[in-house]
Amino acid sequence: MIDLFSLLLTHGLMLLAAWRLVRRADLDREGPAPARARWGRAPDA
Repeated sequence: MIDLFSLLLTHGLMLLAAWRLVRRADLDREGPAPARARWGRAPDA
């Protein structure tokens, strides 16, 4: 029972992660990646 639960849980989480990656709009665009803040700081621009 525990083995089945752990398999369903991990595969379900991987499916959720894959679904969220496929649904991202920025994966459909070509070009440089936008600047993002790292560790809570504003990007250097």
